[in-house]
Amino acid sequence: MPLADMDTSVGHSFGLEVDGLVIKQISEVSGLKMEQDVIELKQNTADGKYVIKKLPGRPKAGEVTLTRGLTGDTSFESWVKDAHFGKMGTARKGGAIIVYDYEGQAIKRYKLTAAWPKSLEIGSLKAGDTSVLTEKIVITYEMMEVE
Repeated sequence: MPLADMDTSVGHSFGLEVDGLVIKQISEVSGLKMEQDVIELKQNTADGKYVIKKLPGRPKAGEVTLTRGLTGDTSFESWVKDAHFGKMGTARKGGAIIVYDYEGQAIKRYKLTAAWPKSLEIGSLKAGDTSVLTEKIVITYEMMEVE
C-alpha cells in the first residue's frame, strides 16, 4: 500500500540510478540538499524607512555522499576512473537518488543533473575486524530537482 499524503516515510530503502542502472545496495545517503543564494536588497521606502528585502538568487550546486557495503560491483570505480582521467563527457551523468517504501515502490526521486564522482573512499581495513567493509562515494552535481 503506498503512503498516504499525511504518512511519513522511513528512510530504510533507497538507491542510486545512473544511466538507467539502479544500485539498491546503498546503506547511507547524506548531504542531499537544494540550496540557492540569497540576495539582499537594501532600500528606503517612500516614507523614508530603511528596509532590507531578501530575494532568491542563483541555485547552488551540491554534493551528496553515498555509502554501501563493498561488493564485486565495479560501477563506482569505473565512474570515478572516468572523472579522474578527465573523461568528463562520459563522467557527467544524469541520475537520481530514489527512496522506496516498504513494498519496494519508489515514493520520491531526487533528480541530479550533470553529476560526477568527486571521490571514492574505502572503509578502514583492519586485521581481525568483523565489521562490514564499505565504500563511500561523493558525487557533485550542478542541479537537483524533486520528482
